[in-house]
Amino acid sequence: METTTMSKAHIVDNFTIEVKTQDGEIFKVNSTLAKYKSDEFKNYELHLIEFIFDRNYSEDKEQMIERIRNEFLQNAVHSMGIDSGSRHEERVRIGKRIRELREKMKMEARDLAMFAGIDAANLSRIEQGKYSTGIDILSRIAVILNAHLDLVPNQTKE
Repeated sequence: METTTMSKAHIVDNFTIEVKTQDGEIFKVNSTLAKYKSDEFKNYELHLIEFIFDRNYSEDKEQMIERIRNEFLQNAVHSMGIDSGSRHEERVRIGKRIRELREKMKMEARDLAMFAGIDAANLSRIEQGKYSTGIDILSRIAVILNAHLDLVPNQTKE
């Protein structure tokens, strides 16, 4: 397999493969690929995983992971599951805040979506933390909600 991929996969330990996608998000795939002795087989599988991640890449991470799981099954990729990505908690936090601001303004989701120029289903996925969205959409949502985007340090968990 000589196809160049944007995603990069590597074996972390006996049960984990880490995949970094084109947007820099990191996904963990539960796999026992490390147990195989053949480096040629391991490299082939890692490249296949990269190819599958590239082919199914989407900002809708929930849909992306579902398609990847299905393609893993179709291609007999050694996998026992995929996590929801390294930015999942941040997507959930931002989505929850958008919903709080919208509800505080007593605004229906469909109205916010219409004013922001996005599909109502995508707004729902954003509010649930299932959709990775760009700065332009977040900026439009913030303006409508009389809020602003700000870069602030992450809070450390004690």
